[in-house]
Order: sequence, then structure tokens, then C-alpha cells
Amino acid sequence: MIKIYNRKTKSYEVENVAGGKYIEWSYGSPIGKSITELFVKKKLFTKIYGAHCDTRGSIKKIPAFIKDFDIDMRISKKRPEEFTSFNDFFVRELTEDARPIDKNPDILVSPGDGRLSAFENIDMDNVVQIKGLTYSLKELLLDEKVANEYNGGTCLILRLCPVDYHRYHFVDNGVCLESKKIEGHYYSVNPIALKNIPKLFCQNKREWSIFKSENFGDIIHVEVGATCVGTIIQTYKPLEPAKKGQEKGYFKFGGSTTVLFFKKGMVKIDKEIVEQTELGFETRVLMGETIGKRSE
Repeated sequence: MIKIYNRKTKSYEVENVAGGKYIEWSYGSPIGKSITELFVKKKLFTKIYGAHCDTRGSIKKIPAFIKDFDIDMRISKKRPEEFTSFNDFFVRELTEDARPIDKNPDILVSPGDGRLSAFENIDMDNVVQIKGLTYSLKELLLDEKVANEYNGGTCLILRLCPVDYHRYHFVDNGVCLESKKIEGHYYSVNPIALKNIPKLFCQNKREWSIFKSENFGDIIHVEVGATCVGTIIQTYKPLEPAKKGQEKGYFKFGGSTTVLFFKKGMVKIDKEIVEQTELGFETRVLMGETIGKRSE
């Protein structure tokens, strides 16, 4: 059972996990772990399932998914019957007014929908993955020079579940450099997996880029793939000006994670989010929602 903090109600909610029993078995039982290591984490498994989700035959999964996870289709640009595949539904675009964005340059907004954890004053050699498990930023990026610049900074981990809106966005005006791709495995990014796979983010397929923002300095954007996320699509154009709230890219089917790193002294995350992270709880947020402000 995974509990998520709801900022609006000031209470905790139990997350409705897609394939929850399967994930618990895959990462919590000896047999499940063995099968995960031999097959599930491999590219072929994800590639095969991902290809199926691109076919017209996968459309039949959409109505049940909407019903089971109470997906609000009123904010989708397309109606359920207009999607051409399950992946087309999964990466659905939202209406213009679905995710209001505070344009105040001092305000930091969430890059996407999901469950947020925030860590301040990070040690680049011991960035927290989940309580009790850490990883090195230079292992994540495979670039020690860049990693060294973020010691003492802030790390935001936004976990996207299969039920979430799966497009991610820029948190400020600025220019994003070319994305660097790192091949890896396809472990689930569910907390159950994070508790059982050391340095999971450093093992999974991922892409990262530096976003030169106008108000929060150079931000590292990391997109981490997961089981059944065979493709990370970057839709932004490198070196071209980007606006706050503009789409950066999207994940195809599966749970995924976006990680942001800020340099020391650039941002102050809302106290409520940091406190919940320290207690071991993720905070539910929506794209464009205020999550912090520029440091004074």
C-alpha cells in the first residue's frame, strides 16, 4: 500500500496502482525477482509490449482503463473514441485551460503531473532515491564535471504513474541544450521497486539535458524510463527559446520519472512538500502547480 499526501485536503490517500499485485510479486518475491532480472527489465520485453500499445488492437483497453482509474476525459483534447491506439490515449494532450500556470518569474511550478519528492542541500555522492537507498549524481549523468556543480543544491523527483498525464514541461523561460541519451534497463519506478533495486535510476534507460532558465539558473532535467516505457520523446528544439509551461517531451506507456536538479541557493521548495518528503511521503501535484519560489 502506497500513501500519497494531498495538499488540498491535508490528508493521505492510498494510491490506486495499475498492476499493483504484479509489481509486488515481481520485486518482492524470490521467484518474481528472478523473472524480473531475466526478462522484465530487458529491452525486448518493453519493446514488444510497447509495440502492441501502438496498434489499433490496443484501443479496446482504453474504456476499462478510463473507468478503473477514473480518468477525467473532460480535459482531454480528444474524445475516447478518437484515439488510434492505447499509446495515443496514454500520451493524450490536455485542453489549454486544464493546467493553469503562474507566470510570475519568482514562482517555481511542477514540470508535470505526478507524485513529488523534494530534497534540499543534496550531497552529490548520496542523492536520495528512497529512504535508506542513495545514488551518486555523477553515476546518474555519467558526467562528473556537471555533477560537481550541483553539490548542496536541490533535487526534485516527480514520479508519474500509468494513470497520469504523461507529458512534461519547462518550469521557466529559457533555452534547453541537446539531450544526452544513456542506455539502461527497464525496471519499474514504483516505490516497491525503488526499495528493492539499489541505484535504480542509475541502472534504467534515461536522458538528460541542461535547461538554462532565466530565473532559476542552470537546471538539469533527467527523464528516466521504466518497464514498458520503450520510448522517451523529446519534442522541444535544442537551443531555441522556450516558454514557461511549454512542453519538453513525453513518455510512452508505463510509469516514468522526471528528476530536476537546481544549483545551491537558486530555489526554495514549499515547506509542506519538503516536510512530507522527510516523513517518507510523496506529494500529489499537477503540471503548472506552484511548488516553490526563487531564493531571495
